[in-house]
Amino acid sequence: MRQRSLIAITAALAAGALTLTACGSRDDDGGSDSGNGGGGTTVVIGVDAPLTGDLSALGLGIKNSADLAAKTANKEKTVEGVTFKVEALDDQGQPSVGQQNATKFVANDKVLGVVGPLNSSVGESMQKVFDTAKLVEVSPANTNPALTQGVDWQTKKVRPYKSYFRTATTDAIQGPFAAQYVYNDSKKRKVFVIDDKKTYGAGLAATFTQEFKKLGGKVVGTEHINPDTKDFNAVATKVKNSGADVVYYGGEYPQAGPLSKQIKAAGAKIPLVGGDGIYSADFIKLAGASGNGDLATSVGAPVEELPSAKEFVANYKAAGYKEAYEAYGGYSYDSAWAIIEAVKKVVEANDGKLPSDARAKVVDAMQDVSFDGVTGKVSFDEFGDATNKQLTVYAVENGAWGSVKSGTFTG
Repeated sequence: MRQRSLIAITAALAAGALTLTACGSRDDDGGSDSGNGGGGTTVVIGVDAPLTGDLSALGLGIKNSADLAAKTANKEKTVEGVTFKVEALDDQGQPSVGQQNATKFVANDKVLGVVGPLNSSVGESMQKVFDTAKLVEVSPANTNPALTQGVDWQTKKVRPYKSYFRTATTDAIQGPFAAQYVYNDSKKRKVFVIDDKKTYGAGLAATFTQEFKKLGGKVVGTEHINPDTKDFNAVATKVKNSGADVVYYGGEYPQAGPLSKQIKAAGAKIPLVGGDGIYSADFIKLAGASGNGDLATSVGAPVEELPSAKEFVANYKAAGYKEAYEAYGGYSYDSAWAIIEAVKKVVEANDGKLPSDARAKVVDAMQDVSFDGVTGKVSFDEFGDATNKQLTVYAVENGAWGSVKSGTFTG
């Protein structure tokens, strides 16, 4: 269990309590001046995330954290003669918009890498566009296994796109990790499984279900919800009548918060458990007091508890971003830094200059990138997946998320 002081820090950040003005001026396209460049060649790091709408808390944390990485690289002159600039586009959590954004990034020849997106369904829509253009993409948040290992990943792993990487671990690990905690630690035996029918939510629910049944648990009901509604009373009644002692939800916090609240109001005083998509302060706001005891898994160890992350937390606060870094802040910083490291490799291998085929070279260099990042050791396996497989279970305690268990899935 994390100490109370760490819970307080997390709650303050997640509540957006930092009110200082963000460093750098916002451009009309959502970009920012990443500061202290010192001239030379400008390299743009694109960021794609939901910057408006229900998921904007997570998206803005992604953008700000990538921006902080660019600022840091410029200040430290990490790549001699190169100034990094972040330009962010809003995908609104929609695959079609994400695909359009991918095309815009490709059209800008200064863009040598893109951080994002948040949603696996959006990532799915962008992959081919980036791969055709040999433009590297590093997601801090996509967790669907098919993005790196192909649609038949459970039987035969085949990497579909060479240009796609991620710093987050996958649902092939996250779902079963949650199932083991719910069954072995929480001693729950009867689960009602709900998902939002989207790529991320349905995939996560499926891997949870498979492991929970394998352990001996019973699925007493399943339901698919419409993510565009907030009225879940019919589902809540089904949960109450099922006799479930836990609910597993595959989806994101805008629906998970009201769902949890309505399940409790229906008389089922049981915890709702979800993945990293519900690990946000906004879930707690939406669930209200009845959210106490709800659980979420999220990628990696708690950023605030990692010695490697202390500098990130301090620098993020000092930079004065008005939004919290949220669940993916550390992973977004590391995704941007991986692009910076790949650019550095390419420049150093070409006598201090960017080659004419810089994008393709950056894709190749990314495969061998390895560094000690905010979230721990950052490197990629043969599929472009993060080699860091750690996960954490969080519980809502007194209106804030607190870590209750960290580890790796043992399957």
